Amino acid sequence: MTAFKDFNFKLVVIDVLMYRQGLLTPVFDLDARMRERGIDIPAVYVLENDVDDEVLDESRTFFQELAIGDELLAGIETLCFDAGQEIYRHCAPAWGGEDDLFDIRSLEDLALLPNLKRVTAVDDGVLVAPGKWETFAARGIEAS
Repeated sequence: MTAFKDFNFKLVVIDVLMYRQGLLTPVFDLDARMRERGIDIPAVYVLENDVDDEVLDESRTFFQELAIGDELLAGIETLCFDAGQEIYRHCAPAWGGEDDLFDIRSLEDLALLPNLKRVTAVDDGVLVAPGKWETFAARGIEAS
C-alpha cells in the first residue's frame, strides 16, 4: 500500500480518482452512511453535535485505510487544490472552507504521482506548502 505523508494531499488524490474519474471504488458516500444510522442531513447533525470543524472519524478512518494502487496514481495528470472538492463534503459536511482543516502543508507526496503534469487553484485553494511554485517548476508541472 502506498503511504501518503500528508492526509490532506491524499484526499485531493482520492477526489480525482473516486469522485471525478470513478476509478477508485467503493465510493464513499457519507450521506448514505448517515441515513443508515437515521441521520437525514449530515450538515445539521455535525452542527448540532459541535463537530463541524473536524473530519468525521468514520470518514477519516475510511480514507486513511483506503489503498490506492500505483497504476491509479500513475494515471493522474491533473490535480486541483480548490476548497470546494466533493471529498470535503464527505469528510466535514458543514465545512465552510474558511479555516485550515484541509490545508496541504507538504508536497512530498508528489513523488507518488509520476505523471502529474498540471495543478490548479495553487493560490486560491487549500495548498499552503512552502515553496510550492518552485517545487512545481522544478518538476516541470504547470501550475495555475
